[in-house]
Amino acid sequence: MAGKPPASDPVQDAPEVSEPQHSAVGLPAITHALRISQQQMGVRRTALTLLRVNQKEGFDCPGCAWPEGEHRHTAEFCENGAKAVAEEATLRRVTPAFFADHSVADLADRSGYWLGQQGRLTHPMYLAEGADHYTPVTWARAFDIIGEELTALDSPDEAVFYTSGRTSNEAAFLYQLFAREFGTNNLPDCSNMCHESSGSALSETIGVGKGSVLLEDLYQADLIIIAGQNPGTNHPRMLTALEKAKAGGTKIISINPLPEAGLERFKNPQTPRGLAGGGTALTDLFLQVRLGGDQALFRALNRLILEAAADDPGAVDTEFIREHTHGYEEFAAAARADDDWDATLRATGLTREKIESALRMVLASRRTIVCWAMGLTQHKHSVPSIQEIVNFLLLRGNIGRPGAGVCPVRGHSNVQGDRTMGIFERPEPGFLDALEKEFGFAPPREHGLDVVRAIRALRDGQAKVFLAMGGNFVSATPDTDVTEAAVRRARLTVHVSTKLNRSHVVTGARALILPTLGRTERDVQSGGEQFVTVEDSMGMVHASRGRLEPASPQLLSETAIVTRLARRVLGEASRTPWAEFEKDYATIRDRIAAVIPGFDDFNAKAARPGGFTLPHAPRDSRRFPTATGKANFTTAPVEYPVVPEGRLLLQTLRSHDQYNTTIYGLNDRYRGIKNGRRVVLVHPEDARERGLADGAYTDLVSEWTDGSERRAPGFRVVHYPTARGCAAAYYPETNVLIPLDHTADTSNTPAAKSVVIRLEQPHRD
Repeated sequence: MAGKPPASDPVQDAPEVSEPQHSAVGLPAITHALRISQQQMGVRRTALTLLRVNQKEGFDCPGCAWPEGEHRHTAEFCENGAKAVAEEATLRRVTPAFFADHSVADLADRSGYWLGQQGRLTHPMYLAEGADHYTPVTWARAFDIIGEELTALDSPDEAVFYTSGRTSNEAAFLYQLFAREFGTNNLPDCSNMCHESSGSALSETIGVGKGSVLLEDLYQADLIIIAGQNPGTNHPRMLTALEKAKAGGTKIISINPLPEAGLERFKNPQTPRGLAGGGTALTDLFLQVRLGGDQALFRALNRLILEAAADDPGAVDTEFIREHTHGYEEFAAAARADDDWDATLRATGLTREKIESALRMVLASRRTIVCWAMGLTQHKHSVPSIQEIVNFLLLRGNIGRPGAGVCPVRGHSNVQGDRTMGIFERPEPGFLDALEKEFGFAPPREHGLDVVRAIRALRDGQAKVFLAMGGNFVSATPDTDVTEAAVRRARLTVHVSTKLNRSHVVTGARALILPTLGRTERDVQSGGEQFVTVEDSMGMVHASRGRLEPASPQLLSETAIVTRLARRVLGEASRTPWAEFEKDYATIRDRIAAVIPGFDDFNAKAARPGGFTLPHAPRDSRRFPTATGKANFTTAPVEYPVVPEGRLLLQTLRSHDQYNTTIYGLNDRYRGIKNGRRVVLVHPEDARERGLADGAYTDLVSEWTDGSERRAPGFRVVHYPTARGCAAAYYPETNVLIPLDHTADTSNTPAAKSVVIRLEQPHRD
């Protein structure tokens, strides 16, 4: 029998702390995954469900976007994937009786952890204006309420259509189609908060805003560089790929302010050595870079490569540069001129010897891959930092050949697919042209709102209706107080969700919660049983088929919700066959094939076990669809955060028992944190300089150039081996410290990895 949700909200600010671990996974991961799964699902349901995760005839795990290989294990899931599946396939239920027992004010006082542990939503719920409780509502009335608010707007641009990365390709395509037929490009999504910097940098430099490697490339690489990333928690199945690469002779350089257990040693739970032995040491060289110092590090490596070419012409791939790149001479001149070692060491926090050790490994590698995640994308200078990585790869011809390339590692299971389907506030003209040709309406051409601009519009009264297809918007976004106040100004907030989260209790004047099917559940429409598709982090598209009975007969699929809403709002004026799309998802895939390059014969390809690979011109044929027709070197000046005396640079991060804003538990096993989340990790010397013993309590106060400050109170100090001058704490608890306008240049991504803070005696009112 599955366990009950916690009756009370556990204390989260008094954790037990032990030494951080130096290896990841192994038997404890199996034990923890099975314990949580059985608590949520029971024994039989756990076995039936987990054995279908990431299988060719099963469902795609919602826990990350790491790809699956051709040959898959019986247990093709990780610990955190099991947690994600367990919370979706849970036997716990949030019924209308729950909402009758709990006012919105009561729920707003609960933690995100407690809210998520209550279980699956079972009925559409409505919060009327002035009401203090949600009450049940019919689907027809829910769509009428949305229709009333949307059609009453003075402009379609007063509506915001947000999307989470777990939305399927089919639902995402229809969602953007509905928004554009309604008349707006206000389609912010979770990419705006994570890999938007990657897309911006790659689109300009190689012409495609996605990674250029496939899973097989990792096994052919001589060197893999992993920067600003923690695979052991955020995408643990990557560790299996790294172990396989190591077995083939690949070297690994890890670049990160925090040592991460998974990159130190991996104990593969699928092998005897991993379960009973010492596992595999993964990292050959650890560069403990200072927060925000990655651009300076790669600029130094590029300068050293150019210097090495004076004695070794093979250090630079001159033939590739001549045939396939643009801007090399300007880049090389800028890199050679940037020879201030003192500035480099100050920016990176590294020694010259460490950087030169990395150089030797780079020069010994014929095929190099650079992987990165949020540690690189969430700084003010993220875009030029990633462009410097592209420079680094172009110098030695490491794009467009096996075993080499760029590898931004996505988090959400279909965040890349959503963007491919057109979830983007700044769509390409060619995409809009294809949409117009296929559906016979003129899509809006003016750029819409991204996440940060959408919050500003809500704050300023310029947006009045907010619809979210999944996600937990108010907890995922920066400047918590400002964001929540902005959302509360809306006339209507609507959330399509599987589970309860904080966004359901921070509402507009009216609010709706629309419960939807999860990945694990059977999707049966009038045309028969359906499947959906997703795109992984490496551009592979494959089918996902749930098998569990839905948590409630009241649930609708995301696709059905969009189609019914579109019929209610657009009415007879729309020529789009919304009812046909709801009946049979194959008809949606036919229209996707007509609009989006690479999806020709989509239904036949999706039916193949394992799916298919989308085309990628730089990878497939060394063609670069940029403005110059070639891969572009860039010459941005080196930037890094400058921290005033006595201050620290804070990065926000996940605990191990966490997926984005979903909190599975209150432990961070690999970092030695148990039963709590309000902790700040500080180097022992930095803490001692501030008179803070391990276990002391402090307030985190962020400081900004306009003189403003923000405070996150009551954090336990943990002495931790992070880079000197740097600190780390979990989000969403620290989102309050990040102003809405503290964003990356070009991409407008919140800069959550470079927040100047001081540690102050706990504030008392």
